[in-house]
Parts: sequence; C-alpha cells; structure tokens
Amino acid sequence: MTHTARAEWEQHYSDGRNFRQLGERERALLAEHAPVPNGGGLALDVGCGTGELAAYLAALGYTVDACDFADSALARAREEHAGVEGVRWLHLDIEHGDPALLHDEGYDLVTLRLMYPFVQDRGRVVHGLGERLRDGGALVVITPVAANTPEERRGIALDEDEIAVLAAGWETVERLDADGLAVLVLRGPCHADTRAVEKRPATAHALIGALAVVTDDAGRVLLGRSRRGMLELPGGKTCGPEDFAAAAVRELAEKTGLVADRADAYMVTMLVDDSHGIPRLTAVVRITAWTGALTSAEADKFVRWEFFDLHALACVGDVFVPAALAIDGVWPGVIPDLPPVVSYPLAADRPPVPGEPGEAVRLRQAMAQTVIDGGWAPSEPVCDALRTVPRHRFAPEVNLAAAYDGGDRAVITRRDATGTAISSVSAAWLQADMLESLRLGPGAIVFEAGSGGYNAELIAHAAGPEGRVVSVDIDPWVVRRARAFLTEAGSGRVTAVEADAPLGAPAHLVPRGGFDGSMITYNCWDIAPAWREQLAEGGRLVLPLEMGGYTRAIAFERRGEVLHARRFTCCGFVRDQGQQARPAPVVSLLGGALALRFDDGSAAGTEGLEEALRGRRHEVATGVTMGANSYFGSLQLYAATTLSGFCRLFVAHQGPEEGMTGIAKNRDAPAIVGEASLAYLLHVRTKDGDSPQGKEWEWVVRAFGEQGPELAGRLVATVRAWDRHIRAADNDKHADPVLTVHPAGTPDDALPAGDVLDKLHCRLVFRWPGRDAVLPGPVDRPEADVVAEGV
Repeated sequence: MTHTARAEWEQHYSDGRNFRQLGERERALLAEHAPVPNGGGLALDVGCGTGELAAYLAALGYTVDACDFADSALARAREEHAGVEGVRWLHLDIEHGDPALLHDEGYDLVTLRLMYPFVQDRGRVVHGLGERLRDGGALVVITPVAANTPEERRGIALDEDEIAVLAAGWETVERLDADGLAVLVLRGPCHADTRAVEKRPATAHALIGALAVVTDDAGRVLLGRSRRGMLELPGGKTCGPEDFAAAAVRELAEKTGLVADRADAYMVTMLVDDSHGIPRLTAVVRITAWTGALTSAEADKFVRWEFFDLHALACVGDVFVPAALAIDGVWPGVIPDLPPVVSYPLAADRPPVPGEPGEAVRLRQAMAQTVIDGGWAPSEPVCDALRTVPRHRFAPEVNLAAAYDGGDRAVITRRDATGTAISSVSAAWLQADMLESLRLGPGAIVFEAGSGGYNAELIAHAAGPEGRVVSVDIDPWVVRRARAFLTEAGSGRVTAVEADAPLGAPAHLVPRGGFDGSMITYNCWDIAPAWREQLAEGGRLVLPLEMGGYTRAIAFERRGEVLHARRFTCCGFVRDQGQQARPAPVVSLLGGALALRFDDGSAAGTEGLEEALRGRRHEVATGVTMGANSYFGSLQLYAATTLSGFCRLFVAHQGPEEGMTGIAKNRDAPAIVGEASLAYLLHVRTKDGDSPQGKEWEWVVRAFGEQGPELAGRLVATVRAWDRHIRAADNDKHADPVLTVHPAGTPDDALPAGDVLDKLHCRLVFRWPGRDAVLPGPVDRPEADVVAEGV
C-alpha cells in the first residue's frame, strides 16, 4: 500500500480496504502519554482514513477534527461512526489545501497515524502542525519502521535518519513501541534555529558552481535534505563550456527530476565568499518554470527533496552556507544571522514569479474586507489593490496569518543594533487610508519615501496600468530587498532607488510638472522643501508629521508655496534616519526616573524643578470626563499646538516617582513648564464597573512649584476648551484644525492668524475651532545641532 496519488486513495477506500487496525497497545499509549486536559481538549487527527483513531480520541474525551483528502474515506468514516459524538469530519489535504476549516485557537493533540511517510513536504507540514499546538500539547506520529518492514513495502515506513529529522527541534521526544510500530510523542516548540554550515574542507584552489532557486505553485522553495545532515539547494559545478544558468537547469534535473527550460533560468547575483580559506564563487539562478515530479535521483547524496514555506526558513536547522546566501539573494531577510558575503546583483530583466497557496487568497480577501468595513478604503481602486497585491510576498519572514492581519499589526522587517524597528510593512488599514488621501487618478506618477515594496505596489495598482511609482530609501539593504520582492511579485511599475528621502527623487525621475502625489512612510519631524517643490500644483503630499511629539498622517494639497491640510489620521511609524532625523531635546530629572521631552523647540530651563517635584503637589479636577474607548488624541494635539512651554513628562522606570506622578512606567503625559514649576495632565478613574461601559475617567491636572497653580489653570482651560469645541461623542468626528504649512523664513505678517509651530524648514499655522485668532509671534526656530541627553 504505497499509493502516491489522491485517485489511488479514493479507489483504495471505495474498494473497502483499510489500514492496519488500531491496536490495544496504541490505545494504551495514547491514553497514557496524551491524556485529555482538565476541562476537555481539542484534537486533530490528520489523514484519518475511515475514522477509527478519531472515534477512539472522542471516547477518551477529546473534541476531534478528523481530516482526510479522500472523499471515499470520509464517507465511510461518517457511516461507520455515525453514533460517535464530538467528531467533525473534514475534507482537507493537509499538505496542499487551505486550512481554513481548522480551529484558529489550536489543538492539544495532533495525530498522524500510518500516514506521515506518504507526505512529500514533511518538514513544512510538521512545522505547520507544530505551530497549531497549544502550550503543553503533543504531536504524535505512529509509523512503521523500515527495519521491521519488508523491503518491497518500505515506502510506508521511516528509517532512522528520517526519524531523527522528524524529532529535531522539539523540546521533548518520547519514542515508544506498539507491536512493531514506532510511536513518537513530540512536545515543545518545533523550531531548530537555522544555522548556515559548511561541508568538509575542499582541496581545490577555487570553488565555482551554480545553485537553482525553484518554487512551487504556492511560492515555496525547493530544498534537499542531504546525507551530510543539512539542507541544500539543487546545484553543482559547471561542465566544460557551460554557462551558469544551463548548469543550474542540468543540476536541477539530475538531482530532483524536475525539468526546466534554459529560457526560464535567470541569473540573479554572483556571490563571493570562501570555504575553509578557499575562494568560492556561486552563481544564483532563479528558475521561474519547470515540469516533472520530484525524485531523489542521487539517493546516495540526498535523502529527499521538499518544498519549504519561506517564513519557516528561520527555524529549519542546518543549511549549507551557499544555499542560505543564495536564498537571501532572492528573498533578503528570511534567514537571519548569515555569514558575510560579497554580492554582485545582475541587472538582467526577469519576469515576476507567480505562486501562492489558496490560504493566502482567502486571507487577503478577509483582510481587505476588514479594511473596507472599517471605512478605510471607500474607493474601488484602493479596494481592488488590497484584494490583489500579494502582501505576504513582501513579508516572507512571517506566516500568512501575520502578513494578512487586518488589525493594527505591522510586520517589522528590519531593526537596528538596539532592537528598534527601522523598517516595516505598515498596518493595512493605515496604508489604505493614506492611499485614499492621495486621491490618485489613472496614470498618476507618485513619489514614495520609505521603500518596502508592498506599499509602492498598492500605489501602482491604484494608479492603473499607466501609473508608476518612484520609491526611495536611505538604507541599501531595504532597497535591495524592495527590488528583489518587486521583481518576484511586482507589476514592473515601481522604481526603487537608494537615496536620502528629504532630497526628493533623483532629478531624472521627476516628471515634468512634478509628481501627481507623494507619500512619506516614516515619522517626519519636518517637511522637506523638496517634497513640496517636486509636487505638482494641486497634487497631494501625505506624510506622518510629528507635532509636539504626536504623529498624524496628514494629507496636504499644494497651492503655490503653501501646503493646505485636508485630512488627519492618528498613526505611528518608524522614525526617520536621514539628514532630516532630529533627536528631541530631553532633560532628565530625579536621577533619570523622570524626563521632560521637548519635541519642538529648545529645552526649557529646569533649574529648581527637582526640588519643586519633591515638594507640595497641587491638583485640580477639570470636570471633563470620558468613558471607555474614548478618543483623546485630539486633546494631545490641541495642547501641543496651542500651549507655550509644552513638553511631555515621561516616567522612565518604576519606583516611587510613578506613584508620585500617577503616570505608568514608560508612559508620558502632556505638560507645560514654568520657572521651577511644572503642570501635567492625566486621567484618573472616577467610576468602576463590571463592563467597560460602566467605567469613567476624569481629566485631572497635577502641578508642582510656585507657578504650579497658574500652569494648572492654563491646562484646565485647555481641556475645557477642547471639550467645548473639539471633542465629539463619535470618536471619528473630533474637529481638526485648519492647518497651513509655509516655507521657513516666511515673515510673520505674511502668515495667517493662528498658533504657529516652527520647524527647521517650514512654519505650521494652526487655527482651531472656537479659539480666538492669534497673530504670529517672533520666530523661535529650533537649532539643527541640539544634542539630546539620553534617559
């Protein structure tokens, strides 16, 4: 019984044939080593056949999902176990199907009885099932062992090498015997951190070869488990006057049985490193199409060939160094901590490579619908972009569920040496909202700063077949990654450029008349002049702008030299890194326990403030209350842009200062500073309840120092004005200011009335509802060379 095709299994069960019956020893071992958790447990029986094991697990007390890809097996299971309660019979190909029917909350037990040897991509399937285990759960594999199986039937059994691979990476492994069957009970994370490893030292003067990077119709990469105990790509040395692409095609056929055309083989990059001191030159060849069926043609060298999910490549154990580096050349970042290499990317054009699992399509549609239902994507071009552009192809280091999270999750793709995120794929709703704010027409040409690939493709898709995007980033790794992913999964209408974004796009890429729209995808303290100058008249600039330390994605429309704000969205992004990056002045207090952050302007004098903080506290209730889930970001922005001396008070670590201030550790509060005095704003709970609707908070001002009461009065007046004129019962209806942005150096008398916030390159004028017009005061522009004191 060594069937390989679904049709053979359908016939097998239709003919009334079975597997080996579930033995008493198997039953006893399952009851002993996989008992039902207190309160009941959830089990998944993979390849359930006619359902004998699933029925037994239900008898133990599990609620069972039993799946098989053969309809005839499930039909018999439903008939033969019609009286069994607690079992769902699921038609599912665990290797190739969409697991939508499985429980999202995971399983306490996953069983694979007499079916694991029939799985082709064993590593991928087991890794995926392991990720579905709850804490303390077990994956149980019951299988014949090759040593106990006649040679002609060893296709249904595992040898010791395969058992060792199956057991690798689990926290605990129990191997039991059930009448000649191996029962493997696997627990703990099924992860073995990926290591790039070498083979034995070579004796040649140089090593030269080609490696083939091949994916299946779901976008998974082909790797072979070699007899050396590592994963490798198909490849080898060239023969005679053979080019590298031809060598990769030949080696692919010789090692795996897959056949490719030389015309479908593209050189991606040349890698230069060394092996035990011997120079090594590796050609990375991307093969975009192939035919045939996988075989282990060189059984003396490779145990088997499998297709692996890209997101799982960080935990597959040992990978041959050139293979790991070649994979990084196609999908930068999917394998961490690689050894150094010199890479020579080749500019030869190659087509996008299709391929995604059905699960990705389902999750993408669900993500798009979540964004649409939230009101973030009202236009059809943006909706269609969300439904079409394969987000997971631009975030291959995370699983599909994480890539297509429809909530606030951003996928972090790069961190600096301190662990701070410096590049990411932003939350889908925010990308859609900013794209909507551009209001692009068909054929629009758009500038994007902060290249990651996915957002640029969304823009290109929304702009239509004639549109194009110029995307820049200062980080060469990010640009390399964006180019690689755009080549693999893009439309060909995005140009990724390495440049410092505040300088704008390179001149030769700026369209005559300027860009139709521009989008900045990192937190900006200032607005670079180039962004306005390269924007067409009437075009829109959308960027996350910091004001007093609070960020809003603002859509500006250019009218001459002035930018007019049209829309505000509360958000947060990674920080800028180029010449526009500005560390905010920070003043430490009480030995670093507290800090004042002056995000706009210079740091105020704090002499005598520490003594005031140790003195009497003045407290004033504003009388302004709010319930659960109330939005108060408009209050923060209102205070930051209307109050002189505004700053933010941080509690840096837990201690008596947290109790003194009422601010939680690592949180901050709006504040204003006077002479040896400070006042800040926080909300305190005034009503508790069993449900969120029953809870209530009131805004309270706390102040210290001789001027504390006066400062507190200013904050109280600010809160009450916000409550009267800005706040709305509907969180989405809070009033926004009228905001205009003028070039730096614009004289005061040329500015409209309003509250002025000066940046290095521009002057922002805010006119809030209900606030009397304020004539601009003297310019107090921040110094460019302010050095922040770390906290």
